[in-house]
Amino acid sequence: MPVERHGAVTLKGKPLTLLGSALKVGDKAPDFKALANDLSEIGLDADSGKVRLYLSVPSLDTAVCDAETKRFNEEAEAFSKDVAVYTISCDLPFAQKRWCGLAAVNNLKTLSDHRDLSFGGAYGTWIKETRFLSRAVFLVDKKGVLQYVEYVPEVGEHPKYEDVLGAVKKLTA
Repeated sequence: MPVERHGAVTLKGKPLTLLGSALKVGDKAPDFKALANDLSEIGLDADSGKVRLYLSVPSLDTAVCDAETKRFNEEAEAFSKDVAVYTISCDLPFAQKRWCGLAAVNNLKTLSDHRDLSFGGAYGTWIKETRFLSRAVFLVDKKGVLQYVEYVPEVGEHPKYEDVLGAVKKLTA
């Protein structure tokens, strides 16, 4: 049974429980298995040797997740080729693919954690009450070590974009 973190985040002020341990900078990034849009399994080893930015979001069909993913898609255009960006949600891979096409998102990849919540459990973003992922950001260096971790305390709020972008810039300078 995964660790339960009662009240770790809120949604419209209502406390929610996150399943999985909270990660911190310096931790080894845990492995996971999620589905790409073509239904292939993707894990931490995808794009190994690159800096990896993982954006955990509840659903691409919500305003904040939509805006966040579009923002990081735009920012990713300026990133070094040594940076891979992923948005991970529990949306079905087909819905993610459709959303990316409609939103013209092509500088990042979407992954679905709907099947096993492997990412959510490993990264401590699985919301027990909704079976969605909470909003969080994880930056993994080329050696597989977490260099930036942000669990957004209110699920409906944006991450600290400038802090994330600064951390990416620092790792790729």
